[in-house]
Amino acid sequence: MESKSNREEKEMIRAVELTHYYDDGPEGEKEYSLRGIDLTVKEGEFVVVLGHNGSGKSTFAKHMNALLLPAGGKIYIDSIDATDPENTWEVRKRAGMVFQNPDNQMVATVVEEDVAFGPENLGVEPSEIRKRVDKSLKEVNMYEYRKHAPHLLSGGQKQRVAIAGIIAMRPKIIILDEPTAMLDPSGREEVMKTIRQLNEEYNITIVHITHFMEEAVQGDRIVVMEEGKIIIDDTPRNVFKNVELLKSIGLDVPQVTELAHELIKDGVPLDEGILNIEEMVEAICQLK
Repeated sequence: MESKSNREEKEMIRAVELTHYYDDGPEGEKEYSLRGIDLTVKEGEFVVVLGHNGSGKSTFAKHMNALLLPAGGKIYIDSIDATDPENTWEVRKRAGMVFQNPDNQMVATVVEEDVAFGPENLGVEPSEIRKRVDKSLKEVNMYEYRKHAPHLLSGGQKQRVAIAGIIAMRPKIIILDEPTAMLDPSGREEVMKTIRQLNEEYNITIVHITHFMEEAVQGDRIVVMEEGKIIIDDTPRNVFKNVELLKSIGLDVPQVTELAHELIKDGVPLDEGILNIEEMVEAICQLK
């Protein structure tokens, strides 16, 4: 795999006026979950999607994996039209999806068999599957657990096995729909470390949906959704300068970012968009 530093500016995801609705309004009317989404994600990018419940972020993610088809517009995955049902298999070979609950993705009673499930469905030769399973488990630091029963693993370990199962299918894109929501802080850090490694070392394009702001700051870009629309698409620093806007739509900001914001309101000459403790310490030291 090519390193992230050498990546080409190739489009891996492109949504054009993407629209989706459910027929489950109070009187059977259309409830729009996506309202004309336009978004392009380049090869090797790490894009974080934020939004409160009902903003449309999970619906959008499912279109990237062809789990849902739109009511209007288009979405292309590695230049393949994902709105054409005949392309579903090719889309899913390129874009793997990791869900919130790892137990829902476990299909076998032994870790290595679970990781082998995806490549087997793709018709990969057994000798190649063996290589892929071992390599994928090593990439998520779970190789030593290959003979273990998945139900005996911790939440973070289970999620890393789920990610290994996706990696074994050799996708170009991994879409993660709140993969750390059910994990403790240690498990969240395990999974985020794995995601960062796959992105930085192997150039896999990442779309990461989360409600943890400390995870969001690790992306290259943050896309903020509200009522089925994209309202912000920018770097983490620029996104988190909009403290009042984010709070107005029900989102938090990193604690240190909010602290800096409050200090600025009290007249302390700090920059908006401080993202972590190290930046805060440096900014305060410069005041002296």
